Parts: sequence; structure tokens; C-alpha cells
Amino acid sequence: MTTKNLLVELFVEELPPKALKKLGDAFAATLAEKLRAAGLVDETTLTPYASPRRLAVHLTNVAAKAADKAVQQKLMPVAVGLDVHGNPTPALLKKLAALGHDASVVPSLKRQMDGKAEALFLDSVVPGATLQEGLQAALAAAVAALPIPKVMSYQLQDGWTTVHFVRPAHRLVALHGAEVVPVSLLGLSAGRETQGHRFEAKKNPVVIREADGYARQMEEEGAVIASFAARRAEIARQLMDAALKEDLQPIADDALLDEVTALVERPNVLVCQFEKEFLEVPQECLILTMKANQKYFPLLDGAGKLTNKFLVVSNIRPDDPSAVIGGNERVVRPRLADAKFFFDQDRRKSLMDRIPGLAKVVYHNRLGSQGERVERVAALARAIGDKLGGEALANAADRAAVLAKADLLTDMVGEFPELQGIMGRYYALHDGEPTEIADAIEDHYKPRFAGDALPRGDVGLCVALADKLETLAGMFGIGQQPTGDKDPFALRRHALGVVRMLIEKEIALPLDGLVNDAFAVFPKGLLGAAQAELETFVFERLASLLREQGYTAQEVDAVLCMRPVRLDLVPRQLAAVRAFAALPEAASLAAANKRVGNLLKKAEGTVAATVDPALFSAEAERALFAALTAIKPEADALFELGDYTASLARLAALKAPVDQFFDEVMVNVEDAALRANRLGLLATLHQAMNRVADLSRLSA
Repeated sequence: MTTKNLLVELFVEELPPKALKKLGDAFAATLAEKLRAAGLVDETTLTPYASPRRLAVHLTNVAAKAADKAVQQKLMPVAVGLDVHGNPTPALLKKLAALGHDASVVPSLKRQMDGKAEALFLDSVVPGATLQEGLQAALAAAVAALPIPKVMSYQLQDGWTTVHFVRPAHRLVALHGAEVVPVSLLGLSAGRETQGHRFEAKKNPVVIREADGYARQMEEEGAVIASFAARRAEIARQLMDAALKEDLQPIADDALLDEVTALVERPNVLVCQFEKEFLEVPQECLILTMKANQKYFPLLDGAGKLTNKFLVVSNIRPDDPSAVIGGNERVVRPRLADAKFFFDQDRRKSLMDRIPGLAKVVYHNRLGSQGERVERVAALARAIGDKLGGEALANAADRAAVLAKADLLTDMVGEFPELQGIMGRYYALHDGEPTEIADAIEDHYKPRFAGDALPRGDVGLCVALADKLETLAGMFGIGQQPTGDKDPFALRRHALGVVRMLIEKEIALPLDGLVNDAFAVFPKGLLGAAQAELETFVFERLASLLREQGYTAQEVDAVLCMRPVRLDLVPRQLAAVRAFAALPEAASLAAANKRVGNLLKKAEGTVAATVDPALFSAEAERALFAALTAIKPEADALFELGDYTASLARLAALKAPVDQFFDEVMVNVEDAALRANRLGLLATLHQAMNRVADLSRLSA
């Protein structure tokens, strides 16, 4: 079967930049998948293309026609299809006619067992699809499967036909080698003509000669880098080169780089600058306005401090770029002036003076205003601070929590909500607040996302914990838990933040106590009793985090099924479990522990961990009791010291007496006193072995 390479390009009006990469990848992947399903490609190399005005794909080794397929089709039971003389019945003839056959094929029908009855089967050959047929179906499927953010409706040139697509489409290219494949899409018939750059193409339209020359021809004649990946790499290279010439570095932002790549077809990076007086504004404000509003790349010095220079990715390459540079400098100036105005205006009123205004800001229709929420967070932060550092930390945490939300009422945060907390820190310092208070105002939102830094100080830690716990308690208390993929209040992120702070900052506070304190700051009767549900939710997030960190499901389950009170000790418990599992005695002891647990569950009533040596009748009982008497105090002492690894390692010495016990001793004997004593011995063993984790969970 001879093959050629295939090119398909759909030329459209400007596509939404934030969705372009996904659109290009989805278009290419679906097209390849459907052609493979049609038998037109087997081993192929897929190359997607996506620019602001085109979606395209290049596929290698595409056949002009798929191979024919031999198909065996069941018709009906022999008893139904043939009469007693072996002649076809009317039912069989009707079935054959529906399939395009007549009675002449009856002698060639096969008789095979189908379950308990014999059936008739027809062998036939299904012709393979032609490339035109396969590509036509694949194009329709690819367009239907596109992750389009918002569909447009527009009329074709006939003035009657309405088409629904992400943007109006104007040209379709489909080339198999150098030959046009006669397919159609969105009212367009395929050809070999497309459009190059709006202003700088050497030829327009660009006539694509053959599939393999597409990218080269588009760049040389159309002045377009069609590949998203190649264009992105070229922008990144130009950004770095331009920055190095200024002895500066461009800000790293992959999302911005992707968006700019989706905005230009022929990138040209230029260096611009603004007045140095704007640098008096916090650099976060300037960086955000340049990135979000203008898609510029701010330039930083070696210390990471913003300079008054920035990079622009232009879509044209004029011989004299001064007009482009000047235009971008004029455009950015009002944006920066707005930021400076907001900053100057905001500082005229202190954060403390803004706090009464929070009473007018609705937080949640069932949980009250932001002002009421601030009071709850402050009370909880004070309680946490008192437990962690006494009155001094409690007072500082209270003060920071009271001020933490005040910047929500500033003009700057009103314009740029992403700066909440960050601007609060600047304004707090301007108001003369201590650095630890100002830092806490910014840090109480941390961690904002996976991998984000934690609060830098104890004050920020107290407020961050209080803020997240208050949110979790409030939402769980009114029944607003996450469901499936929906989590409108980011409760999973809040719970993960609590987990990370407790563990990474080694906070020695019990989770249940924190949850109870969080519920206690709400007015009585406002919340339902959802403490246990919230704790389970936190443990689920912890389990997910630990698995992501490389712990096995067995290891995580062994520790978390015990519902450890202090999360800061969980990493040490996991390390101990992993070390124990590597011991040669581990498998046997885990299996024995599982057996012990099952015996205790089946026993009538609660089994007390008490033993009367006088009732021992077997040597194995005495040996296990002696080993427990010697080893358990040592393991318990190591446990109390927090050396969980050594504690479990010491218990490994119980393997021999435990094995001997189960080999030689019957636990559930008729004698009630003897049975109770043996169960008491096993209960003592179970207690000794399961302080760090439930070792039975390690049993295969």
C-alpha cells in the first residue's frame, strides 16, 4: 500500500489566544485518530500547527485508500434459515437481500456453532475507505470535538446557510502529497491556497505546492511561523537575547508566553521603556498591569527588581521600529499612571480606618459580612497564637487578622484583585505597622496554589491557618462541601494549605482541636455539626498529597487509618512504616497482625489487654508473653521519644514467638477462661504493634 504525507489547514479569522494551543492540538489529534480508525494511517508522525489565523496538521504515511477488510457476519440460526431440505427460507432470502445478495450465495454460507445452536455465517469483503471519504468524516469529527470556548454563528456567501464555529472560516487546504483531496468543511471546498501574514507576506494568497513544504513555504512566502511550538521557541529566544543586551532578565511567565505566541504570526521582540518615576509604585502593580493589560514582558535586574524597561512582542518587522516602540510606550503610560494614582490615593486612608467598611461587604448570604468574618478569623488566630507562642504571638496574630482584609476596599485591589494581601502589606508598612504584621497580611493567603510558599513567620502562619480553617468550618457547617469536580469555594485548596502548614512547619497542634476551635468562633446555631466530616475531608487531602509525594497507597493507608491526632508526626510515621516494610520479618508480622485483628473483631464483647500467666497451658503462650514483656516497654519508650522507626524495628523481634504461637496454639478453645486469656494476650500484642500504624494494612 503506497502512502504519501497529508496536509490539512483551516484558515479562519483571529482565534481566541488563550484557547489556541488546545484548539490546535485537539484538531490535529482528532484528525489523526479518525484517519487511523478508518485504516488510512498506521505508523505516522503527527505535526500540529496553530497560529492566530489557522489550524493545521501534517501527517506522514497516509494511504490513498484503506485496505479491504474480510468480514464474517452472523445471519441467523440454521433452523430458521434453511428448511428440512436445505433450501433457503423466505427469512434468509429477505436477510440476504437487505445485505445486497441473492440466493446464489446460499451454497457459500458457512455453518458454525454459535452457543448451543448452529448458525449461518456470511463471509464478505468490505472495501476500504478512500482518503476522500475518510478525511471528510475525520474533518467533521475534528471540528465537532474542538474545545471551543464560545461558538459563533455566521452566514456563508449565499446569504442563507448558517455555520456555527469558533470564528468565520475562509479557506480549506487538503493536500495528499501534491494532490488536492476534494473534501469540504464549513461551506468551504478544499484547495491549495491560503493566506500569509496580513501585511508582510511576499505572496498572497500563498499557493501550497505539496504537503511537506507547508511550514517552509508559509515562512518564506507567507511570513508566518505556522508551528505554535516553533513560534514560542523563537519568541523565548528573542526575549532572552534582547534582555541580555540590556544586561537584564525577562520575567518568567509561561502562561503569558503562550498567550503572546497565540497573538502573533511573525514575532519581533523590541525593547521599550517608561519613566522611572513610576518605579515608586510597588513593582507587583506595575508588573501585573503590563502583563495582564498589555501582554508585555517586564525586565528585572540581577536582584529581581523591576526596571523601567520592558519587552514587546510585535507582529511586524519594519526596517525602522521606532514608531512601534513609541506607540507601545505611549500605550503603557496611562496604565502605569492609573496604578500610581491608585497607590497614592489608597495611602491617604489607613487600613484601620477601612475596617468599618467591611461590615457593608457581603461575604456569604448565610455567613454574614466580611466584617463578621474578620472577627471570627481574628478570634481563631488569637487562639492558635496563644497555643503556639503565648500572649505576645496571640496579640500579634489578632492584630494582623483584623487588618488582613482591609485592602479589599482599596482602589488598587479593586482594579487588580490578584494583589489582595500584597497591597495590604505595602499599606500596613506605610501605616507604621511592624514588619511581622505587614508580612502576615500578605502571607495569610498562602499557600495560594500547589507548590506555593508558606507564610514566612509565625504571625502569618497563625492568620493563614485561621483564615483557611474558618472558611472550611463555615462552608462545611452550612452544607457547602465540594461535590465531584465542583469546588466553588476552593475548599480542597484550603484543606491542602492547612495540611502543608501543619506538616512542613511542624506545628504540634491536634487537628481535631483546631477544627473544634474553628467551629466555636461562629455564633451558636449558625452551623451544623460537621466537624467529623471536615476532619475526614482533610485526611483525604492529606492522603492525596502523600501519594503524590511517592508514598504507596498501603503505606498511607496504614498510617492514616489510625486517624493520627498530630499531622506533623505523619512523615515520621510513614518513614517508620517504610523502614519496617523493608525488614525480612515485616511480611510475616503484618499477616499475623491482620489475623490477630480478625480474631479480636470476631470475639464476643470488648477484649481487654490483660493476661494471667497462671492460665498458660502451652509453651508458645509463655514464649510470646515473655517476649512481649521484654520488648513492649522498650518499643513504647522509643515511641514516646518519637523514634517511630526504632520502635517498629524493635517489634520485629516478635516474629519468632508470634509464628510459634499461631503454629502451636488454638485461640478459640472451649474453655472460656483459657480463650479469654489467649485473646487478652493477642490484644496486648495488637496494642504493641499498632501504635505507629496499622501494620495489617501492609499485608498483601
